[in-house]
Amino acid sequence: MQEIQSRSASVGLGHYQSYHQNNNGLEIQTTHGVLRLTLYSESIVQILASRSSLKEDFSYAVVGTPRLVKFIINENNDSLLIETSYIRISITKSGSFISISDLDGTIINEDDKGLGLQWIGEQINCYKKLQEGERFLGLGEKNGPLDKRGRGYINWNTDAYAYSPDADPLYCSIPFYIGVHHQKTYGIYFDNSFRSQFNFGASNNRFSSFSADSGEMKYYFIAGSSVAKIIDSYTYLTGRTPLPPKWSIGYQQCRYSYYPDREVLRIAENFRERDLPGDAIVLDIHYMDEYKIFTWDKKHFPDPKGLIAKLKALGFHVVVMCDPGIKVEPGYEPYDSGIKEEIFIKYPDGTNYTGQVWPGWCHFPDFTNEAARKWWANHFKDYVALGVDGFWNDMNEIATWGNMLPDLMQFDFDGRKSTTREGRNLFGMMMARSTYEGTKNLMKKRPFNLTRSGFAGIQRYAAVWTGDNVAYDGHMMAGVRLVNSMGLSGLAFTGYDIGGFVGNADEKLFARWLSIGAFSPFFRGHTMINTRASEPWSYGEKVEEISRNYMKLRYRLLPYLYSLFYDATKTGMPINRSLAIDYTFDPKIYDHQYHNQYLFGPSILVAPAESNKDLLKVYLPEGSWFELYNDHSHAGNQEIITDCPIERLPVYVKGSAIIPMRKTAGNTTKDDGEVLEIHLYKGNSDNDFMFYEDDGESFDYENEVFSSRTMSYTPQKNELILNETKGKFNSSFKKLVIYFHGFHNLNEVEVNGNKIIVDYTEYRFVNPISNYDPVNVIPEGPKINLPFITTAYQKNKIICTW
Repeated sequence: MQEIQSRSASVGLGHYQSYHQNNNGLEIQTTHGVLRLTLYSESIVQILASRSSLKEDFSYAVVGTPRLVKFIINENNDSLLIETSYIRISITKSGSFISISDLDGTIINEDDKGLGLQWIGEQINCYKKLQEGERFLGLGEKNGPLDKRGRGYINWNTDAYAYSPDADPLYCSIPFYIGVHHQKTYGIYFDNSFRSQFNFGASNNRFSSFSADSGEMKYYFIAGSSVAKIIDSYTYLTGRTPLPPKWSIGYQQCRYSYYPDREVLRIAENFRERDLPGDAIVLDIHYMDEYKIFTWDKKHFPDPKGLIAKLKALGFHVVVMCDPGIKVEPGYEPYDSGIKEEIFIKYPDGTNYTGQVWPGWCHFPDFTNEAARKWWANHFKDYVALGVDGFWNDMNEIATWGNMLPDLMQFDFDGRKSTTREGRNLFGMMMARSTYEGTKNLMKKRPFNLTRSGFAGIQRYAAVWTGDNVAYDGHMMAGVRLVNSMGLSGLAFTGYDIGGFVGNADEKLFARWLSIGAFSPFFRGHTMINTRASEPWSYGEKVEEISRNYMKLRYRLLPYLYSLFYDATKTGMPINRSLAIDYTFDPKIYDHQYHNQYLFGPSILVAPAESNKDLLKVYLPEGSWFELYNDHSHAGNQEIITDCPIERLPVYVKGSAIIPMRKTAGNTTKDDGEVLEIHLYKGNSDNDFMFYEDDGESFDYENEVFSSRTMSYTPQKNELILNETKGKFNSSFKKLVIYFHGFHNLNEVEVNGNKIIVDYTEYRFVNPISNYDPVNVIPEGPKINLPFITTAYQKNKIICTW
């Protein structure tokens, strides 16, 4: 081995010499460096290697800390063995190669025994043996199929205007992936913000690998019994999505740009006049004076406070664009104070970096400097005083004209000092962090924060959308896959621009895109300047009706959806769930014709269809399934052909599902009404759902001012139990209506021992579309003859049997 390395341009760790045990693991000296293993839990280990001494452990991404873990170390002639109650880690004495197995010895992940860790100059590399049939999932905002085997990717945050559905890199870098093989699952998070590459068997049949241009070889190996457990552990390390304000998961309407103020108000009034629910109007850069952040265009927005008050009276919150570039203009307060406080990114000679973007030549705050973060936060006072509730961090890759950010710019890294090479991928996250922490402190309630760029851990500070997409079917489908991939990577609050930002959607494309978008975490329509108008009514009466149907369905599903967001704060589970989470080892879900499908929460299967399709092949995984609109039932583990006219997106509900809904949609997310519907679907397996409520905007829930209750369905007992509520929040719901899907000939139900006669009703999830065709008769639309009961909604336990 030493002879081979002496003739090689790359250098590995070399051979084992000695080890030292510590409280959470061990440190190994090798002939060419040092290797440290730190246990964060029974199933998570940090692996840190260096050719010299190890540096202080520092990360902007990782916030989890090592737990106290019981482990044993055994040494033999060939290797060191570290064993916890969950995994066994082996380090060979020859070559210092790492392999990780179950306690029964079955390999989960292992170094390539001839390569392992390698340094090529500054570049650091880790080579892992490709396992037979191994699949690779996640890696954040990455295009391509669900299974990324055979592909390679680059992490280098990029202003990717009008990117293709196969482009890489994009705006966000999340160097975390999940491996799947032989009924085993694991995750690897590579904690390095330099430009990095991931190779999942691209151009070779030997290894998968991850590498970075410089920095530390530090990665976390995560073992778990399921993909869901891997996501839970990864978000333990990097943090979880905070509970967003409830209004932010309603519909948001945006355009580059709505101006003047009369136009903004007209858009809001149209929503109300046309009975379209909506919660936010988003202002793009034209609200500013010459595109300068923290200003208002006095001609087009002479009275922003008055405008925001009028919009709030109509039930709309205001979200404003926030770009990081500070125009070089003496007399412009952010420029003057930024110069005085020395918060801008600098060249090595101490001069401020200047790049050109919307306002002209600009300086940029160094958000890795605590002083810059405080300066930035302080400048949001005026926005908050005006009543702005949402903040949109854009152009933060950093985007500048020319897209050639100099590598030698200096970043503070909170006193640790580095350059663009390490700071670029972090800039967007650190900007979003500064915005979130600043506005949270100023508002004393939950801000909505959105970002285009980010890094691992961005979920702690902001929702993420997929950037400047394009108005065509391929991009619509790519957006679905990107959101699903980000969900596999710890990001729960994600979405895309409905209708496409670049170009002109046609009627069918917008209608289909909005119906799919109604089943995404972030629900926003957006388009750019010099394109056709792209509000739901802009495409004619039929598209407006289709849009209204799916917008109202989204709002009726808010009790289910808001509960999922609460679950994300506790477990890291995404809202849009790739089928790989629940059906990891079903090979069918990885077929290209099905890899767009996903679960919206645990129970609603969405099968996105292109706008030009009238028929779609759908795969229904294991279990039983009901068509949402008519309750037609299907067995799982089969492919079916379904109609998908433009007014009806294929959606299915899993057997045994419990779905809480509002009776009516209302205009905003606050319009809960007094009637809670529970839709129970007949199935063969036990199921639970945690229903969560709070005031939707304050942090009082942190002091138990919330209401949560577990709803449990036990088919063998014909029983649905709503357990007693926990928390101090008083629900607005007064009446409970339970609808029984798939339960035939149901005549009588007992609620807490009292007999209730079952009623039947015609029920629709969406309304029929008007007949705009003077020749052909359009069917009335799907409806269900549903059994239901009505009873009082109360905090105490409710037991329903039949």
